[in-house]
Amino acid sequence: MRHRRNRHKLSRDAAHRKALLKNLSRQLIEHERIRTSQAKAKAVKPEVERMITIAKRGDLHSRRLLLSRLGQDKFTVHKLVEEIAPRYSERPGGYTRIVKLGPRRSDSTEMVFLELV
Repeated sequence: MRHRRNRHKLSRDAAHRKALLKNLSRQLIEHERIRTSQAKAKAVKPEVERMITIAKRGDLHSRRLLLSRLGQDKFTVHKLVEEIAPRYSERPGGYTRIVKLGPRRSDSTEMVFLELV
């Protein structure tokens, strides 16, 4: 059954959406804070939180899972497992935060900072 398995579609086809979420996740892990639209932030937040939970294990299998999710980016996986995950070893969840910035000037899209806590 597929109860409550909804995802944010972001007006993109599946391949474009997958690439967008992968790139946003990679940028958030690399810079630890990104400025994006509220819809994109809400879509990528659960993805990144799952990745941090996987990285907290720190074993070979979790590294390979993360490599598959982040497009074979070894630098990002290393940073996630070695620097970011140990920070949250005692925290059971809620690794990211969304801070509202107000509307974008050009098209009034609600802009936010998505950052690691």
